[in-house]
Amino acid sequence: MKFGKEFASQMVPEWREAYMNYNNLKTLLKQILIFHRRQTRLPDNHVNSRPAPPSKAASLKRRVSLFRAFSGLTSRYGNNSPKEDKEDEVILVSAMQQADEEQGEDVQSYQTVFLRSSEEGGDLELVFFRGLDHEFNKVIQFYKSKVEEVVKQADELSQQMDALIALRIKVTNPTAAAAVAAAMSPFINRTNTGSIPLEVIHEDQQPKRTEVAKGYQMASLEVLNHVKVNVAPETPITTMKNVFKSLNPNLHFNKSEVKVAEEKLKQAFIEFHEKLRFLKNYAFLNQLAFSKIMKKYDKITSRNASGAYMKMVEESYLSQSDEVSKLIERVEAVFIKHFCNGNRHQGMDTLRPKAKRDKHRITFFVGCFFGLSLALTVAIIVSVHARDLLKSQGRTQYMNTIFPLYSMFGFLVLHILMYGGNVYFWARYRVNYSFIFGFKPSTELGFKEVLLLGFGLSVLTLAAVLSNLQMELDPQTKSYKTFTELLPLALVIVVILITICPFDIFYRANRFFLLVCLWHCICAPLYAVTLPDFFLADQFTSQVQLLRNLQFYVCYYGWGDFKHRNAETCNNSTVYDVLFIVIAVIPYWIRLLQCIRRWNDGRDSTQALNGLKYFSTIVALVTRTIYSQKGGIAFKVISASTSGFATIFSTYWDLVMDWGLLSRNSENPWLRDKLILPSRSIYFIAMVLNVILRLAWMQTVMDFRELPFLHKNALTAIFASLEIIRRGIWNFFRLENEHLNNVGKFRAVKSVPLPFSYEDGYKNL
Repeated sequence: MKFGKEFASQMVPEWREAYMNYNNLKTLLKQILIFHRRQTRLPDNHVNSRPAPPSKAASLKRRVSLFRAFSGLTSRYGNNSPKEDKEDEVILVSAMQQADEEQGEDVQSYQTVFLRSSEEGGDLELVFFRGLDHEFNKVIQFYKSKVEEVVKQADELSQQMDALIALRIKVTNPTAAAAVAAAMSPFINRTNTGSIPLEVIHEDQQPKRTEVAKGYQMASLEVLNHVKVNVAPETPITTMKNVFKSLNPNLHFNKSEVKVAEEKLKQAFIEFHEKLRFLKNYAFLNQLAFSKIMKKYDKITSRNASGAYMKMVEESYLSQSDEVSKLIERVEAVFIKHFCNGNRHQGMDTLRPKAKRDKHRITFFVGCFFGLSLALTVAIIVSVHARDLLKSQGRTQYMNTIFPLYSMFGFLVLHILMYGGNVYFWARYRVNYSFIFGFKPSTELGFKEVLLLGFGLSVLTLAAVLSNLQMELDPQTKSYKTFTELLPLALVIVVILITICPFDIFYRANRFFLLVCLWHCICAPLYAVTLPDFFLADQFTSQVQLLRNLQFYVCYYGWGDFKHRNAETCNNSTVYDVLFIVIAVIPYWIRLLQCIRRWNDGRDSTQALNGLKYFSTIVALVTRTIYSQKGGIAFKVISASTSGFATIFSTYWDLVMDWGLLSRNSENPWLRDKLILPSRSIYFIAMVLNVILRLAWMQTVMDFRELPFLHKNALTAIFASLEIIRRGIWNFFRLENEHLNNVGKFRAVKSVPLPFSYEDGYKNL
């Protein structure tokens, strides 16, 4: 793999704009290469060849230099290094102070003076070094800002650790506070240089009491008088107490508070350590990129400028700063000591989770299940054709009862497959979906795992359909076989049992994550709304027909209609008709409550408008359902007008707010300033498809419910599938926009709420 691709693959996706623009500098070098070819009259197809050397001796000298040991990133140029002849000098690099208008202070920047600008083609090389300086100064400024940020966070975590240690001492053994503190406390340096964040002293390096009195101070219980605890778990009950201001935020000094505080602080350390690793990798990759680009420059121009430039790079803050490395060591030491009982192996496994490996057996089973699905589909078609089931007298009864039962699984399989496609394209275009959704490290499902679940469920469903293609009653018993009639119910029970299975099988971490998000949706607005919560609720708004089919399951099997394959109990029930409307409204009602909660938490007027959008959809859905049940010109006009307003509102919201498109003054006309997909036409195609698929509701208003060759339930299933496809397209662009927002704010790690908050003006020294 070429370095450019390797460099891009190792970047932190949210920091991509802050990395050295290697491709742009490589393009400038290509222009210099083309100029040299024209000067030496080399053919244009010699892309990888370098200009002819001036002499045979110089050629031999450069060829020998290819076999020298690399010393670019770690070597230091001291007084003993050989001095270059000033006549061979190509560049002079100097540091200068410039005023930064945004920060209001002077910042150090580097400028390269190209000494051969008077030569032919020197203007191209001058442009290259200007671009090189711009990239290097950008990298330096970003790295400095991030180092200052992590140092402040380290100081805050140190204060959090002081409060945690004091709380541990208070709860476990208050009478032996001094002894426990000597064994567990992270000592704070009180030298003239100030406190060192996250400084820890190991058991074998404990200072004596006299040394403690001179240079160190142990964490005392006094800090508990100046902190408030934030360890109360967020539940519907605590939310209601907060509404009525009845929740006491003070410490009660019990073990449950210690446990919750430890978990929160442990997660904060994990995220902080990940950020430090990102920052260390950022510095290394950029130094390597500057080394590579300068070697390419030397190769193309036959000059020797990389030594001088890399000397400047190695003497800069990017290479000389060791704050990040020290912080990584201190974080690891504190984490191992205080959260893993000194078990280094356990601590490092937690802080540095192993990369997820691609298992070949998953690929194998995906192929097997896909092949089985195709084979079962062909078998069903052949069976229907051979037995001439389409002309059977029981066809209508089958479509009214059995088809809705199995079509529910078809909707679910289609949604899973669309999500698998989303995951594939998110990974391909480096949309950090794992970070955005908040999955635990190495637990997110790749597209192959998602397809495995989808095709696996598809095989079970198609096998059940094939075994339940009985259209006529048994002439002797005047009923259908109980076993085959219970297959859909058994399939539902199997799916539910797998979803709630407590054992570590079938991707337990993801199932638990899904159940937590589902519970948050059910309890809306009693939980703070996160992106996974409203993202899942949006998926349910596109699965209204699935929820209605689930309602049919309860009625069909609960009242025993399955014995005679008759749905008269459901169709003739007024309660069923009312629940038919309520079930469809529930997903939109959840989204409305979530918008109200987000507006209350952030006072964002945008969320109020978003809630209005879902309210308009609820009104449109109710009027359409009533019209489909009762008919009438009045309901037809009302349903058409409310549906038209809701469709226009929702389409505009999708394109502008969720996708960030339709920007007039954008660099890409009517699109965003930044795009991930290489072709702009894909965005316009997606917008057109979104508008067309949004109009699927018109089939209800225009009485377009049944075709001569297609049953109305089959037509309903087709339109429901189109809505699922629209949601799958929406998913990609919605998360792409979220990813670009994170990129714009350089958010690469999760923000974890800390367990303790200090009083204003109090500093633990």
